[in-house]
Amino acid sequence: MFAWIVDPSIWAGLVTLIVIELVLGIDNLVFIAILAEKLPPSLRDRARITGLLLALVMRLLLLASISWLSSLTAPLFTVVGHPFSARDLIMLLGGGFLLFKATMELNERLEGKDEDQHPQKRGAKFWPVVAQIVVLDAVFSLDSVITAVGMVDHLAVMMAAVIIAILLMLLASKPLTRFVNEHPTIVILCLSFLLMIGFSLVADGFGYSIPKGYLYAAIGFSVIIEALNQLAQFNRRRFLSAKSPLRKRTAEAVLRLLRGSHEHAELDAETASLVADNAESHAVFNKQERMMIARVLNMGQRTVSSIMTSRHDIEHLDLSEPAEKIMARLDSNQHTRLVVTENNGDPLGVVHVIDLLQQVLHGDSLDIRALIRQPLVFPEQLTLLPALEQFRTARTHFAFVVDEFGSMEGVVTLSDVMETIAGNLPNEGETVDPRYDIQQNIDGSWTANGHMPLEDLVMYVPLPLDEKREFHTLAGLLMEHMQRVPQKDDEIQISDYLFRTLQVESHRIQKVQIIPLQVTEADDAV
Repeated sequence: MFAWIVDPSIWAGLVTLIVIELVLGIDNLVFIAILAEKLPPSLRDRARITGLLLALVMRLLLLASISWLSSLTAPLFTVVGHPFSARDLIMLLGGGFLLFKATMELNERLEGKDEDQHPQKRGAKFWPVVAQIVVLDAVFSLDSVITAVGMVDHLAVMMAAVIIAILLMLLASKPLTRFVNEHPTIVILCLSFLLMIGFSLVADGFGYSIPKGYLYAAIGFSVIIEALNQLAQFNRRRFLSAKSPLRKRTAEAVLRLLRGSHEHAELDAETASLVADNAESHAVFNKQERMMIARVLNMGQRTVSSIMTSRHDIEHLDLSEPAEKIMARLDSNQHTRLVVTENNGDPLGVVHVIDLLQQVLHGDSLDIRALIRQPLVFPEQLTLLPALEQFRTARTHFAFVVDEFGSMEGVVTLSDVMETIAGNLPNEGETVDPRYDIQQNIDGSWTANGHMPLEDLVMYVPLPLDEKREFHTLAGLLMEHMQRVPQKDDEIQISDYLFRTLQVESHRIQKVQIIPLQVTEADDAV
């Protein structure tokens, strides 16, 4: 009775039928993936599994009624000399539905509609989506079951092949759905396949059978081309990731989006899609707001050494100096904190002016050494975000910046960090901060302070910066390219700009003119 179980031809037929069922079910699986993506994330797996289980039940029921299934091919009526069977009508209806649905989906995606803008329309679509899956299951199930009946004579073998194929599709459906949804070009390609399959079903319903080999050859060729496209995009993303970190590329994309204009940049497809090619007048934020957002996005990249006050510019009290000179310094002081040194050595700490005031008000003699406090100490490569957190935790607004040998390079305050967001916040009578000492001339050139940090300079002059550079200021940029200390009126071209030193004092570059080089149309043509 069960002698057919040990027949090798039966097992060969089973394996072949499983493969064919999987091939015939791929288009059904792709359509389920596209439909399930329209649901809220919490319902997608449920719809996908429900659709495949309904397909399994439907195919098993069709296999159990083989005699009825064979009657579907019998002619029911004739139109213009062509007989139509129940199978032909199902193919016509299924193919027409597939053409309609695939066309609507293509139109929605090509028009660029964003369904996430209407979340209220996404919550109650579970059963309509499942109903659409069931309709397509009926068409694809009929096709696969008829194929099974034509290949194998034993009902148990057919049912086993269908069950195994559906279980394998269940295992593959989630990663396939995730892959399809993460790649928009894959969705367009799959919808194009569904259009082609829908057209073949309609043609089959009218008696014009299109060989399956032609369809699968076209699909296979398209899949190979798309695989090469995905490989090219992967290599592009890897190149961009190696060239600049994701954080920097994301910040650049957001800033271009805020400006409402498109600039040449090395962007991958996902980042480039964020950039709108609109006019400057359509910018979402004004110039001041864009600069503030740019500074916030760059805080994770900037180090404290780029905003510190250099040790050469720090006003300090030297305890070894005569009392008269110390009092004269206190009398002309305009800061709330003073760095204290002795014999021009390393700083001993800082003194708060309010502590000096309280000491005098209580009638005590001036004792600066007793009021010295120890500030925070930052390594020069510390970025601004962790520096801000240390200021918050230590409840102090002052820190020394030291190099790898422990020598003090400068000081940084909480106000310095906040100015990287809000811009210059000068006190009354305070000189212009080098970080914001830049102005545009009538001829379109810029005059900038040589001590201006490059991170602030690029807000006005878009220079390419090397993230691994060992200098932070405009003066450092000129010295790096000239390999010497520039003299007055020295010139050097960097990128598309000509840099001319205007003022040099004691080997320190004070003023630099930045002249954009005008590229003529003839040069562009060349």
